Amino acid sequence: MEQRRVPLAEQMRPTTLSEVIGQSHLLGDAEILHKIVENKEPVSLILWGPPGTGKTTLARIIANEVNAEFIELSAVTSGKKDVERVISHARQNWNLQLRTILFVDEIHRFNKAQQDAFLPHVESGLITLIGATTENPSFEVITPLLSRTRVLVLQPLSKSEITAIIKRALKNINKLKRVTPKAIDYLAELSGGDARVALGNLELVLSFGEKVTPETVKAAAQKKVPGYDKKGDMHYDVVSAFIKSMRGSDERATLYYLSRMIDAGEDPKFIARRMVVFASEDIGLAGNGALSLAVATFQAVERVGLPEASYNLYHCATALARSEKSREITDMMQAAKQLASQYPDSPVPLHVRNAPTQLMKDLGYNKDYKWQADFIPERGFLPSDIAK
Repeated sequence: MEQRRVPLAEQMRPTTLSEVIGQSHLLGDAEILHKIVENKEPVSLILWGPPGTGKTTLARIIANEVNAEFIELSAVTSGKKDVERVISHARQNWNLQLRTILFVDEIHRFNKAQQDAFLPHVESGLITLIGATTENPSFEVITPLLSRTRVLVLQPLSKSEITAIIKRALKNINKLKRVTPKAIDYLAELSGGDARVALGNLELVLSFGEKVTPETVKAAAQKKVPGYDKKGDMHYDVVSAFIKSMRGSDERATLYYLSRMIDAGEDPKFIARRMVVFASEDIGLAGNGALSLAVATFQAVERVGLPEASYNLYHCATALARSEKSREITDMMQAAKQLASQYPDSPVPLHVRNAPTQLMKDLGYNKDYKWQADFIPERGFLPSDIAK
């Protein structure tokens, strides 16, 4: 039987924290992952970050270091029966005094009921749950589960970190001399901060059986080095230009920057969220329908996904660019926040307080207030120290 070939990315997967390149904000001596391993006390985690940043690797290392059984599920392919099977197995481990770490890849793809099923077992300690997601957990993971886990944010790997990973792989397979420094640099640029992409491209170009140059890499990858780094300045520059173009009602510029973001692989939900904020921040009361359109666009992106959701993004961006603009809501919000900051503890006037008991009524709560539209009490609604 032919032996199964293990992909280079899998061959190079770190097995200890000391081998991990990147994520220093989580792996330093005083940081949480180092402490978990050092104390051999696993905690339930949500690992949030882009693809290829080490979520699965870190989960496996934790399980290995704390002597727990590692069980992996993908929310894309797993269902209720798979979860029940894992829980049953975890009970057997519990009886044997063996810990169980359940790793759920793409946990955001489980619906609310499926996520709810983990709660009692996480709370009882039967399983330690480590979920991995590329989406913001605040929007995609239920609040009760978030309250029982620690959310750790993984950053895209820097170009220098990707370069170090490529060089380590080449040394490991004794092929460093076959790849020119410029080709390594090109591979790192193409990766977009994703170690798996970098090693996959490296494996492909090495299969060509020749000296690997930038031209070899370009021919193999069939793409240009992106001019848009989702972690770097270009990302923020393009997003800023997109917002300013909508604010300036320049449709052509708006859609140009939108196209650049989509072509560069920007998360469409990120774009949609920015338009939801823009609808209130820059249009506000000048066009109350803008917020509804932006929220509907966000929902469409969630449910349809790219490439079809491009129609929704372009529709919304064009409408927002054409809309009349108003900063009234933004200005009023800032003024109100400043007032609340200046008077954080001012007592609510008695006459506008709720009066559910007779004693409160006798004390003047809700006195002379009338339940009718546009009624304004003689003493107004604001605390006396603000109203004066």
